Amino acid sequence: MLKGFPGNISELLEGAQEMQKKMAEVQEELRGREVEASVGGGMVTVKATGQGLVSSVIIDPEVIKESEKEMLQDLVKAATNEAIRKSQAMMQEEVGKLTGGLGIPGLFLGGVQ
Repeated sequence: MLKGFPGNISELLEGAQEMQKKMAEVQEELRGREVEASVGGGMVTVKATGQGLVSSVIIDPEVIKESEKEMLQDLVKAATNEAIRKSQAMMQEEVGKLTGGLGIPGLFLGGVQ
């Protein structure tokens, strides 16, 4: 047994391997999940995957006017950022379940640390 390491080092390594396997399973499951964010009273809706990739953008035809171009651009940006934030929060929640809420230094998963 190494000084400063409680318990059996092989048990520690096995636990780390098990966590790595579970993290891969969580990542795979999140690929199939989506979050949705709407802004401007539903004028722009963006969906993103659990990996933070935008999967769709839906724009209400009422805002597709040349005079509203700048507002539309702002709405798309806001909805996209909100969808990505929700995607990251979903991943953080799943990782938190796996790690028991512990912040593990150096753990980086698809934009979420």
